Amino acid sequence: MKRALLSVSDKTGIVEFAKELAANGFEIISTGGTSNALEQAGLKVTNISDVTGFPECLDGRLKTLHPNIHGGLLALRDNETHVKEMADLGIQPIDLLVVNLYPFKQTIMKENVLLEEAIENIDIGGPTMLRAAAKNYNHVAVLVDPADYGRVMEEIKEKGGCTPETKFYLAAKVFMHTASYDTIISGYLNEKAGIEQFPETLSLTYEKVQEMRYGENPHQSAAFYKEVNDSKGLLTGIVQLHGKELSFNNINDTHGALELTKEYTEPTVVACKHSNPCGVGSAATIYEAYLKAYNADPVSIFGGIIVCNGTVDEQTATEINKIFVEIILAPSFTDGALEILKKKKNIRILMLENMKQKQPKDALDFKKVSGGLLVQNIDNELLIESQLSYVTEKRPTEKETEDLIFAWKVVKYTKSNGIAIGKDKQSVGIGPGQVNRIWACKQAIEHGMEFLGADALKGSVLASDAYFPFPDCVEAAANAGITAIIQPGGSVNDQDSIDACNKAGIAMVFTGMRHFRH
Repeated sequence: MKRALLSVSDKTGIVEFAKELAANGFEIISTGGTSNALEQAGLKVTNISDVTGFPECLDGRLKTLHPNIHGGLLALRDNETHVKEMADLGIQPIDLLVVNLYPFKQTIMKENVLLEEAIENIDIGGPTMLRAAAKNYNHVAVLVDPADYGRVMEEIKEKGGCTPETKFYLAAKVFMHTASYDTIISGYLNEKAGIEQFPETLSLTYEKVQEMRYGENPHQSAAFYKEVNDSKGLLTGIVQLHGKELSFNNINDTHGALELTKEYTEPTVVACKHSNPCGVGSAATIYEAYLKAYNADPVSIFGGIIVCNGTVDEQTATEINKIFVEIILAPSFTDGALEILKKKKNIRILMLENMKQKQPKDALDFKKVSGGLLVQNIDNELLIESQLSYVTEKRPTEKETEDLIFAWKVVKYTKSNGIAIGKDKQSVGIGPGQVNRIWACKQAIEHGMEFLGADALKGSVLASDAYFPFPDCVEAAANAGITAIIQPGGSVNDQDSIDACNKAGIAMVFTGMRHFRH
C-alpha cells in the first residue's frame, strides 16, 4: 500500500483530497489538527506517533523530525543500499507528502502582534519535510498548494501515480514556497533586531496579484506583484468597481498620481499622463478641484488617469464623462456618480479606502539595471515650511507661500528635469523630463499660456525639482510674470539666481531638499 503524509495549516480541500487518496489505496498518516479533521470526516488515519514510535511533545514543536519520517521521504527506491538500510531499520517509504506551513505571514500582519507569537508561528518540521521530499522528487510527490490537489488526483486515478513532469513541477514549487516563507521571516526578524536596511545579501518576496496582458509595450510580458504587508491605502489595496482589466501602464501611471494626491489634505484632484502630472487642482470641493485640474491642461488629460482624494458625486462624474479617461480612482463614489460613470463601458473605476495612508517610512524603491538592482528609501520627505530659507530681498506673501508649497508637491512627482507653475492652488504649467532645466521651464510657461492665457501666469509661482545652475530660468519666469520661486538651492551659482530674482523683484526660497525623479 502506498503511504501519504498529510499535515496542513490551511485545510482547504484537504478532507476531499484525503478521501480520494484513501479510495485509491493510500494509507493516510497525519498529525495534530489535520488528523482530527480527517478522523471527524470518517477517514481512517495513522497517527504520526505510531510511525515514529515517539509521542508528539514540546507543545507540538517536535513530532515529524524522526528517521522514520525523513528516511521514508529521502530514500532512493532504486538504490539497493537505501532499500536494504530501510528494511534493516524498519523504515517504510512515504510516497506522497502534503504540507503547508504555520501561518507566519498572517500572524505578523495582525495588529499589535507580539514577537513571541510570531516566533511560535515559525514552522520547523514542515519546511524540513518539504525540502526532503522535493529533493527526492523522482520518488515522492510533494504538494504545498491546494490548487494542485485536482491535478495530482487526476493522475493518480488515470495512471496510478504522478508523472515525472508533475513531480518535478511540484518540487520546484516547494522550493519557491520555502524560499518565500524564509524571506518573510528574515525580513520581520531583521526589522525587529535593527539589522541594517541594506544588508550584505538582499532577499525579497512578492505575491502575484495578476498577470498582465502585456508590459509597457505589446511585445513585453508582465505581471503585477504585491508586497507582503497590509495593503490599506496602497495601490495593491484598490478595488475595481467597473471596466476592463488594468494594464501595466495603468498601474504604473496610477501609482504616481495616487502618491501625489496623498500629499494634499484639502479636496484635490490629480490628472496624470505617462507617469507625469498634467493637471492638479485643490479647492473647497472635489468638483471645483476637478475643474481646476481639467482646465490646467484639457488636452493631456484625454486618455489619462484621474485621482480624487474625496468622494466623487454626480456633478463631478458628469464632468468627467464629457471626456475619455482610462481610470478614475477615489476613496468613494455616490451611487449616482457610479451610475453615470458606468455608462462608459471601458473606463476603469477604482476605489481605495484609507487613501490618505502613506507608504511605511522604511519602504524601499527599486530600479532594475543591467545585471543588478538599485535600492533606495522611498522619497517620502515632506516640506516643512519653518525650514525654508528666504534668500532674496523680497519675501513671498502668505498667498504666494501657499502656492509655492502647492507647486512644490506637484514638481516632486514630475519627471526630472521638472518645473511646475502654480497659482490659486492650480497647476498652470508643468514641464517634465527635459534634459536641461531651461527647456522644462520654457515648456511649462508655454503650456500655461496656451491653455490658460498669458495673463494666467502673472502672479503665479514656480517650483523646480533641483537647483538652478544658471539664472536663465529666473529670467524666463520674470518675463512670464511669475512672482515667486521655490527650489532646493545648493548650486555654486546660487548667487547669480538670487541676484536675478532681486533685479526682477521675485521672491525666492530654498528648501535644502531636491526631488529628482528618473
